[in-house]
Amino acid sequence: MAKIVRSSAVTANVLMPGVRMRCPACRANGNFEPILQYDAATQTGEIPGLRRCPNPTCSALVFFVRDRAGALQSFPAERIDFDTKDIPQGVHDAFEEAITCHAEQCFVAAAIMVRKTLELICHDRGATGANLKERLAALRSKVIVPTELFDGLDYLRLLGNDAAHIESQIFDQVGEQEVEATIEFTKEVLKATYQLKGLVEKIRALKKTP
Repeated sequence: MAKIVRSSAVTANVLMPGVRMRCPACRANGNFEPILQYDAATQTGEIPGLRRCPNPTCSALVFFVRDRAGALQSFPAERIDFDTKDIPQGVHDAFEEAITCHAEQCFVAAAIMVRKTLELICHDRGATGANLKERLAALRSKVIVPTELFDGLDYLRLLGNDAAHIESQIFDQVGEQEVEATIEFTKEVLKATYQLKGLVEKIRALKKTP
């Protein structure tokens, strides 16, 4: 979430360049150009301003606050990129919420939503068991995923468990680094589970007919 400016008293008008970032709406990287010629610096040294996404099909407005050192916070917050192709709606929605929680620095909530994403993958693929650990083990026979990814799924389960419970903590904390790693790992699991088959079929379609 964007930092709240503590003082609105304007001390100077500052000519500001574009801001390079990933659009929170369309996820495209680009140089967000100023809407007005100047941004107004405040007494606290913070510089709020507005920028517009350069993608002509998006043109989303982004409010930002930066300081003299160049540190930037935006609203909506910049988000981790995520390819949604061929992902079932329920799985997509849960993982999208995990990414949103991470962007808003709600790391415990993000870890819990990653765990829910795993639960929904198991449900979608018909992997059953008394608990998530058993369901993830059953998932091995349902999808073709590299062994290393399957081994790592248990770490995602444990991090989500740490986020939801205070007993038997496995990780030192559930913070930004831990959540970023789990989100990136989950993206690879989703690719292997839902998108690999489509990529293979696309390559096969390029072959000449005998």
